[in-house]
Amino acid sequence: MRKTFLYRATINKQTETNCNQWLNLCCNLYNTALEQRINGYRQRRKSFSAYDQMTQLPDLKDAFPEYKAVGSQCLQDVIERLDKAYKGFFQRLKGNGKAGFPRFKSRKRYDSFTLKQTGWKFDGRYLYIRNIGRFKLFLSRPIEGNIKTITIRKASTGKWFVSFSCDNVPAKQFPETVAEVGIDVGIKYFCVDSDGNHIENPKYLRQSLKLLRKKQRSLSRKKKGSNRRTKAKVLVAKTHEKVANQRKDFLHKTANYYIDNYQTIFVENLQIRNMVRNRHLSKSINDSSWGIFFDLLSCKAAEAGRTIVKVNPSGTSQNCSSCGEKVSKSLSVRVHACPFCGLVLDRDYNASLNIKAFGQKVQALTQPVGVFVA
Repeated sequence: MRKTFLYRATINKQTETNCNQWLNLCCNLYNTALEQRINGYRQRRKSFSAYDQMTQLPDLKDAFPEYKAVGSQCLQDVIERLDKAYKGFFQRLKGNGKAGFPRFKSRKRYDSFTLKQTGWKFDGRYLYIRNIGRFKLFLSRPIEGNIKTITIRKASTGKWFVSFSCDNVPAKQFPETVAEVGIDVGIKYFCVDSDGNHIENPKYLRQSLKLLRKKQRSLSRKKKGSNRRTKAKVLVAKTHEKVANQRKDFLHKTANYYIDNYQTIFVENLQIRNMVRNRHLSKSINDSSWGIFFDLLSCKAAEAGRTIVKVNPSGTSQNCSSCGEKVSKSLSVRVHACPFCGLVLDRDYNASLNIKAFGQKVQALTQPVGVFVA
């Protein structure tokens, strides 16, 4: 099994200068390769493949000696990224969606480079990269398996991170269980499950709005191109980074709880992109990050041997979980009171019971581990 381990790193001034130089060169190579593909197709209807462009890298180093300091596999990875962008473009064309042709990248948008088998050495605490320098890593967890690639990334806040992509990572052991649960996500509560558990919505973005307004107001007053504006921009980025880190930590812990305790998890197959078009709820929905939560559940379920069943959300909030009759109610009504059978309970709890019941009805007797969409 392949897994990625991400760590924060500290570097000295010289190492940082070398990293920034590599990022500049990789960004220039990416844009040059993209321009070559565009011009080749426009002028001669010639399509350059990744292999064609990789074979030209030795000539590039002869013409521009500064590229000799950059590892050959690092430069090849730049071409592979461009080729991946092209393949994604053509795949989106087939899907009749918004294609998004690969575009030229500014230096601010190119923030990482990747090394493969050579050009680096790792001794357990420090990472040494040839022609760059030393990275001191904060190892929050041990690296497992065989290291295949190393990616150096510079965040918008100026922090440096190192990620190790490893093969043959031992599978984590999870407790055996046959329990099933339905989960209804929301805004008042992040989620309510069919066992009656209510998980509060932390709303990290709304907690930081006052500070964020202050930072952004200060940024808007700074002169464009000035050093003070650059510093103010970093402060805004740090505020957003903290919110993102808090949210990810909460989502991981919540997903881990359900993966550890339940074998089958039923969730709604929500069309979140359509839901955020509501200007009254878009900020709260984005702050809750339901999509990321569902993705984490799916990834963790595949690793743990659990099953995620996505059910049609139609009727989960309106139908009565006891008698099945439809009880229409607006979003402002938070209590489900059924006039047919007399059932009275929390609206979200009623929805979670419906989600579990709907999922159990459509779930096949034998399903492969993973995600099943009903």
